[in-house]
Parts: sequence; structure tokens; C-alpha cells
Amino acid sequence: MENANGNFFERLKANPRPVVVDFWAPWCGPCKMIDPHLKKLGAEYEGRVDVWKVNADEQPEVLRQLKIYGIPTVISFKDGQEIVRQTGAAHYTGLVGLFEAAVNGEHSPQATVPLTLVDRALRIAIGAALLFMAYSQDFKGIYLLVAGLSGLAFFSAIHDRCPVWQAIKPRLMALFKPSDS
Repeated sequence: MENANGNFFERLKANPRPVVVDFWAPWCGPCKMIDPHLKKLGAEYEGRVDVWKVNADEQPEVLRQLKIYGIPTVISFKDGQEIVRQTGAAHYTGLVGLFEAAVNGEHSPQATVPLTLVDRALRIAIGAALLFMAYSQDFKGIYLLVAGLSGLAFFSAIHDRCPVWQAIKPRLMALFKPSDS
């Protein structure tokens, strides 16, 4: 892994291989958690993908231009173009997806970090608590909104396994994709 010094965007465009960039800070706990995974993957993909580290405290303008609002953020680039990004601590398998997306040059379903069983259970528990709160108040007033939020919490626990969502998601993404003009 190397630190990305100099003009980041010029180096990115001139780099002959795909690049996975870790935007981190020394004070960031989740950044320290994913660092061993990135080092291991950097060794596994050596010669096919370059891994760079950008200290967010030292290069805030790069983060601003890339619209990075949280760290750690890991972004895969190919030919200077962003392929996929992951913000927050990621599991090893999710980071593998970022490297594969960099190699293939396209966003793939494997590039998304899968939810763990604990993540799903927590989301279901939050949904149940919100639904119980709304039910206890007979779904009146603001509690009708709370019931809707409980539905969103439940959906966030299963969205990646819902075949209906998988069918309509690409259409929604295309509909809301910002134009380049």
C-alpha cells in the first residue's frame, strides 16, 4: 500500500492498473479495523490492483471533490473512473467485492457488503420496537409515521434478499441517476 501524494486525480488517471483507495484518518477506529483486510487483499491482488491510502486530515480537498462525507471510505477506480465505493467498516468479503469490481471495471452485486445475521437481527428488533410503539398509541398522529419507519427498518433487514426489490432497483436507479450535462 502506498500513500497517494501529489495531484491525486492526475496520478489516478495515469495509473496503468485499477486502484482501490482507502480514505482514512489516524484517529478513526473503523479505519484501523479494516486496515489488515486491505493489506491482505493488496497482497492477494498484487500486480492486478494498486492500493493507495489517503489521509483525510491531510487531503480534505480530495475528499470534498469526491463527495466523501464519512470515513473510512474505500473506492475502486479503473481508468480514473469511480466504479464502486464503501463507506464505513466493511467485512473482508465486502472488500473482496471492491477489488473484484476494480479488476472487472464494473459494479457487481458482490461489491456490496452483505448484512450479517447480527445486522439483520438488530434491524428487525428496531422495526419491532417502532411498530409496538405505534401500536400502543393506536397509530394516531405522529405514531402513524413511526409505523412507517418500522416498515422501513424491517425492509432494510431483508431488501438484499427481496426478489421484487431486486427487479425494480435497476429501474429506480436509472430513473434517479443524475445527468452528466
